[in-house]
Amino acid sequence: MVAYLMGGDPDPSRSLEYLCAAAEGGADLLEVGIPFSDPVADGPTIQAAGLRALESGATTETVLEVVRGLKREYPVPLVLMGYYNPILRFGEGAFCTAAAECGVDGLIVPDLPPEEAAPLRDAAERVGLGLVFLATPETVGQRLDLILRHTRGFLYLVSRYGTTGERERLSREIPRLVGRVRERGGQVPIAVGFGISRPEHIRTVLEAGADGAVVGSRLVREVGKGAPPEALARLVRELKAATLP
Repeated sequence: MVAYLMGGDPDPSRSLEYLCAAAEGGADLLEVGIPFSDPVADGPTIQAAGLRALESGATTETVLEVVRGLKREYPVPLVLMGYYNPILRFGEGAFCTAAAECGVDGLIVPDLPPEEAAPLRDAAERVGLGLVFLATPETVGQRLDLILRHTRGFLYLVSRYGTTGERERLSREIPRLVGRVRERGGQVPIAVGFGISRPEHIRTVLEAGADGAVVGSRLVREVGKGAPPEALARLVRELKAATLP
């Protein structure tokens, strides 16, 4: 079970509390967003979280310090999800070094295509970070092969068209999408995201042959309405239970 939360939301101190709660609830992997003004892959819930974080003064450096604090308490695997502009401005090598020093294990950069990712990929590999690439329902053939060849840690499989956000029903195409990737990618781990918000969604994704399910907007919504960290931990625990036999 992969749990996504926006770094710095609603402010750095409480962001750390929520991330610790997600770890306490049993998330197998944490995905921490870096707030950005133009999050093209995100729906309204995560966009609002990014704005809350930015209004509280959160920066890339702030998120890294939140992660450092988290890792002191919980050694859960963690990836940063951020758009390329802040990373480029920070400096690819400097960013990867700082992230690794804070305990980050990998990066997801949704607006960076693999054809243009060599500088960041090389910088990440030098310090032991995995650069995770995304595949969508339209990713097929040689392009899928390229992504599978370069992704590290796992492949993030987008379950449907559009942006992030909760959905009542998952796409019926998920088994076919997972099967297509599995056929070409062999044992590359697959985590399915976008629209997953309920235990039954997680079970559907895992029964389709994926290795993990990413829950984001459902958790971010709890933060947005001011739920206590204990409530978030309970929700993560409920979602995590759907991954167990």
